[in-house]
Amino acid sequence: MESFEQLCRERRSIRKFTDRSVEKEKIDYILRCALMSPAGKRLNPWEFYVMQDAEKIHSLAACKTYGSGMMATASAAIVVALDTQVSDTWMCDGSIAAEHIMLAATEQGLGSCWCHVYEREDSERLVKEQAGIPDNLTVLCVIALGYKDEERKPYDPEKLLYNKVHEA
Repeated sequence: MESFEQLCRERRSIRKFTDRSVEKEKIDYILRCALMSPAGKRLNPWEFYVMQDAEKIHSLAACKTYGSGMMATASAAIVVALDTQVSDTWMCDGSIAAEHIMLAATEQGLGSCWCHVYEREDSERLVKEQAGIPDNLTVLCVIALGYKDEERKPYDPEKLLYNKVHEA
């Protein structure tokens, strides 16, 4: 990528993936980036669960009624789970880490999509079961990863919602 702005323009939610496996080197790179994400008081309440078993990942497509279908074709997934007792900023810390995962995936030529799990139907139970996550952790989201089987146009700077920006 030429710049951070270009990376942000290119990062789009991808919901259709090819069956090509994501290389270990790319997963490792993405995880290094996630581990560098900022966290309140540097308490790092997150834990990352890497899923590469197609059957387990694809089963997550049924974890909620709407918004998990992308798991049906993802070739990898990273679950962002957190220990809510470690920090009162756990949700923010996990969200920042998830964004690092998605930006790193984009930089590596992969598609990604956030699947929200926290307090969504009974989705956390299935995710914990499939990923082997202990009960003391709370699942915030699962990031679907893979090679894109759809193209999305980059964001157009002319169409950004500048009316949401205010001088104070």
